[in-house]
Amino acid sequence: MVHVGIGYDVHPLVEGRRLVLGGVEIPHALGLLGHSDADVLMHAITDAILGAIGEVDIGHLFPNTDPAWKDAPSRVFLEEAARRVKARGGRIVNIDASLAAERPKIFPHLEPMKRNLAEALGLDVRKVGVKATTNERLGFVGREEGIAAMAVAAVDLPGE
Repeated sequence: MVHVGIGYDVHPLVEGRRLVLGGVEIPHALGLLGHSDADVLMHAITDAILGAIGEVDIGHLFPNTDPAWKDAPSRVFLEEAARRVKARGGRIVNIDASLAAERPKIFPHLEPMKRNLAEALGLDVRKVGVKATTNERLGFVGREEGIAAMAVAAVDLPGE
């Protein structure tokens, strides 16, 4: 049976941090603030996968109070979510995600992001969707105070 999960994440933009989205470092004056590398795209996808298999969210598995995760690459979290699917005898069918950011332009970086995500999840890149939009200058995203990501994951769990 196919189960679906939804993930959402947001981090503020600040000076003095790298901007990492989908495992790609993007040149920009601001980066995302967080305990790990603050990759909102990988965090949202991780939560979507965990939700599809009925697990707790990323914050419970990798708490921001644990020094082990300080500046950790978010790929570690994504790979753990995929490992948990496999441990249940399941497989990730596909993922789809959207980034909301006014700047920088995301489109030129989408293909490397998709490749990174597919590799981390053991998926064919054609099963990974990543899109980008602005917030039409509305809200915290529109004021360039942060970046948000939303994701869905379909996971086949045989017998469940």
